[in-house]
Amino acid sequence: MFDIVALGELLIDFTPRGVSEQGSYVFEANSGGAPCNVLAAARRLDKSAAFIGKVGTDMFGRFLKETIEKLGIDSSGLILSEEFFTTLAFVKLDEQGNREFSFSRNNSADVMLTPEEVDPALIRQARIFHCGTLSLTHPASRAALRKGLDLAKEYGVLISVDPNLREPLWENLEAAKAAMRLVLSCADIIKISDYELAFLYGETDVVKAARRLLEDFRPKILFATCGKEGAYLLKDGILLHQPCFEVKTIDTTGAGDAFCGAALSRLADRGLAFDRLDEAACRELLRYASAAASLATAKRGAIPAMPAAGEIDRLLQGA
Repeated sequence: MFDIVALGELLIDFTPRGVSEQGSYVFEANSGGAPCNVLAAARRLDKSAAFIGKVGTDMFGRFLKETIEKLGIDSSGLILSEEFFTTLAFVKLDEQGNREFSFSRNNSADVMLTPEEVDPALIRQARIFHCGTLSLTHPASRAALRKGLDLAKEYGVLISVDPNLREPLWENLEAAKAAMRLVLSCADIIKISDYELAFLYGETDVVKAARRLLEDFRPKILFATCGKEGAYLLKDGILLHQPCFEVKTIDTTGAGDAFCGAALSRLADRGLAFDRLDEAACRELLRYASAAASLATAKRGAIPAMPAAGEIDRLLQGA
């Protein structure tokens, strides 16, 4: 049995490390990809995890496989392709650590995952099945994700969704919006950003947009993250806000995934018993996930930045 099984992209984030003596950009190759970032966050909190996806047999694909295996993530669902190269993302940071992405993804490995390569046994063993929307940008991986969602529903596995909108990867924004609605309609647990809420509803008031989403899709619990403005939790009649914790932010890559992984871990700790989550339990859950997200911004990269339980506990105790 796995606490969380995720399906989607596993890739290299080239994060900036200044400029060379010749004035050229210098990048560091970090492991990343939102679904696997979430698993890495959960593993740092001692949750069992398995990943379904595809990388190349190139040096980067081998590095990614080694990385997740060192974290203790089950890699039996990771396909190594000799035909397609590992997906690459280049990250630009502004002075506040906020990100801009450029992708090398056309015909790359993650979008070539096929339904036949999705192992039903892994999903059957999951307590939570987690995904985003980026697998829906291409036909093969779209069919693979839809198979994963169908299997999760068939086996009674809870479905967690973080849309993880990346506009440059879509041919048009209406397709992106339709993809978001597709996965959100399946979700029991939703983690979504303020930017994604505004994209979906044309509403900049986070609470108003989140309430509309809650009404439209009826998840068991909803988290809305707002960067430096903190995060919200909505469940039944409960509405909570948590400001960010004060850390020295250098890179926001993976912060939302750290939040999601920590939130899923705490929900698993509580037996995924949503009916027993009163306001006090929701407050503790939101503070814990927010602390994890804040800590992730104090390190570079995504998977390497995921905090351990002791780090989160120390931040909460000092708050």
